[in-house]
Amino acid sequence: SVPSRSDVTADKPFNLDYGFHDGMFAAHAGKDFTDQIKWAYDRGFRSIEDNGMMARPVEEQKKIGDLLAKLGMKMGVFVITTDSWHWKTTLTTGKQEWIDKMAADCKTAIEVAKRCNAKHLTVVPGNYERRLSFEYQTANVIKALRIGSKILEPHGLVMVLEALSDNPDLFLRHSDQTYMICQAVGSPSCKFLFDMYHMQRNEGDIINNINKSWDEIGYFQIGDNPGRKEPTTGEMNYKNIFKHIYDKGYRGVMGMEHGNAKPGKDGELALIKAYRETDSFL
Repeated sequence: SVPSRSDVTADKPFNLDYGFHDGMFAAHAGKDFTDQIKWAYDRGFRSIEDNGMMARPVEEQKKIGDLLAKLGMKMGVFVITTDSWHWKTTLTTGKQEWIDKMAADCKTAIEVAKRCNAKHLTVVPGNYERRLSFEYQTANVIKALRIGSKILEPHGLVMVLEALSDNPDLFLRHSDQTYMICQAVGSPSCKFLFDMYHMQRNEGDIINNINKSWDEIGYFQIGDNPGRKEPTTGEMNYKNIFKHIYDKGYRGVMGMEHGNAKPGKDGELALIKAYRETDSFL
């Protein structure tokens, strides 16, 4: 039989499963995310992530989910939120209104996850509450996350807590802190989203901290530092980090939650080249 165009041009899948996001390959494939997905598939990518999936129209969620299923690709994370409550002082307060809002968003997220076949949902517990001690805030966050986890558990969905470095107001900032909270919540539906860019900025010691928090890690995200662009553009040795994650047995999505170092088509090709380089650890 005559091989299809995709057989001829397809680059082999990567060793780890890197998930790109909307806009990353727009110079080559255009503005439509589904066109970018098809284009990236032919370059060896087998996953996406889409922080804003919950805000997309239902038809679009289905369209993306159907295309992923057809191509045998995976959906990585989307963020559980409506009106960006994760950037406000919310779960740390212990206030019922925020617990109710999170619970309602978890229920909405279940429906969204069904449409796009997602398993992992990003949760950020919001900002530090200056009127409460750190311990009371931690207890409030644990209590809220237990409620969210109970909602997600029957559906086999996992909320992954992302420790961030964007500003000092954020409550969740470190790997040991996130590990402790996941241990305290004690649910298979509450795990740690280890974003290596944020962790490099906040604490470094990436490989050791991956080892120490391994039992609670549910998902990884990538970004070199400084700059939050693709691997090879900063100070992090991603080839070694990727090999370490691979050798430990992780085969889930590795979210490419970073920008392209250079604009346009050249930038997109440079990004793919950087991933081929850092993924060649076997």
